[in-house]
Amino acid sequence: MAPELALARGRWVKLICGASNHDLAAIEDLCALYSLVGVDCIDVAADPAAVAAARRGMAWAEAQSQRQPQLKDQARDGQPPWLMVSLNDGDDPHFRKASFDPRLCPSDCPRPCQRVCPALAIGAAGGVEADRCYGCGRCRPACPLGLIGEHQTVLSAAAVPALLAELRPDAVEIHTRIGRGEAFAARLQQVLASGVPLRRLAVSCGLEHDGPGPASARQLAAELWQRFGLLRQAGFRPLWQLDGRPMSGDVGVGTARAAVALLQAVRPWAPPGPLQLAGGTNGASLALLPPDSGAAGVAFGGRARSLLQPLLIEAEARGAPLREQADLRCQALDLARGLVDPWRQRRWLEQGPDAPSP
Repeated sequence: MAPELALARGRWVKLICGASNHDLAAIEDLCALYSLVGVDCIDVAADPAAVAAARRGMAWAEAQSQRQPQLKDQARDGQPPWLMVSLNDGDDPHFRKASFDPRLCPSDCPRPCQRVCPALAIGAAGGVEADRCYGCGRCRPACPLGLIGEHQTVLSAAAVPALLAELRPDAVEIHTRIGRGEAFAARLQQVLASGVPLRRLAVSCGLEHDGPGPASARQLAAELWQRFGLLRQAGFRPLWQLDGRPMSGDVGVGTARAAVALLQAVRPWAPPGPLQLAGGTNGASLALLPPDSGAAGVAFGGRARSLLQPLLIEAEARGAPLREQADLRCQALDLARGLVDPWRQRRWLEQGPDAPSP
């Protein structure tokens, strides 16, 4: 099924590798295996090395489907997933990395930061492995001495057009916040200046904002309408990624409820375009959706990685990529299908004007 058709039928599945993830070996394996089980889109950092790793993984999946025709139905009838890159229009947790000076750690510290890190970016000694860190932030409150800081990555305005022209993605996602309309407009103009023809321009936003007090679903919808006007003027087709609880899909069912609740609250006020779940999504997300939810699809990040993490570790210990080890690969594909297939097989029940726009 082509990605656009998957969006129209509510069966869209996106793999989020991480906007600040530069673990190239893991990215290549994740993209290879999730491409093979039929994801429609793969979202990676706007970085040449990360994009190259993703494309190598996708090419491996295509080669596998050519050698084994029985896999083609699982790989969107031979159509490759879209490659999406993520940008931000200001500080955003998806674009941060943790860091600390291990020389300041007490010699008897039990390293709770290591235990809570889902990316395995903190070992038994030393500091944070920057390539593996994708900014979830769980290590910071775990440190009893408050030694862990963070730094943000924001591409300069001048760098974006040339970078996108080099990467040639199929889609771009801009992570924004309530109250950042001007910053979003500036970033959008930089995307437009790249001249890259995009299948979709995704907008990722949740209830987090820079002002005081909690934001409401009505406020978020108003912000999306503002972004919609800009996208329409620029000639881009929107995809709305509703970020329920950022980077928490591997935590538990409660995070899935937050993502579904945000979609249900925003949908009555949302502008035209497909609405996609994100932020806290996991294997419980689909069962929580009512038949008339209006969800065009889902993005899996933390849960998609954590499912395969033990196998990635085992493959690394053996000294070869996960995708090249038959026994581990079979286990990984079974796990990946268990996450993706329920969405790929979902029956779209909605009809009429409320169905998501293709």
